[in-house]
Amino acid sequence: MTNAGGAFTEYLGVRFEEATGDRVVATWTATEALHQPFGIVHGGAHAGVVETLASVGASVWWGDRGKVVGVNNNTDFYRAVSEGELTSTAVPLHRGRSQQVWVVETVDAEGRTVARGQVRLQNLTG
Repeated sequence: MTNAGGAFTEYLGVRFEEATGDRVVATWTATEALHQPFGIVHGGAHAGVVETLASVGASVWWGDRGKVVGVNNNTDFYRAVSEGELTSTAVPLHRGRSQQVWVVETVDAEGRTVARGQVRLQNLTG
């Protein structure tokens, strides 16, 4: 699948494997370019991936009714990573007339939870 997230998503190295209105799966690699000063992936990179996947899934589901914009992103970090392949999966928790909530979980190559986030998005018509 082509990169649906723009330049920031390209910088993060997000590669979409699946993107539907019911589920988004992407892989990305923890690299030095994404590190904070202590040599682990910056929380902002995790939050960026979370918001990107939630936004893509929400946009696909909302379709031609308009667009969606994130209004809240809450991302928790469970396991520090410095390198390696990561897989992030987004699924909807709520999809309504005016808002959506998506949950995104990131795991490492061993399937251990690295980060988990929830994004609330506003559905805009027009």
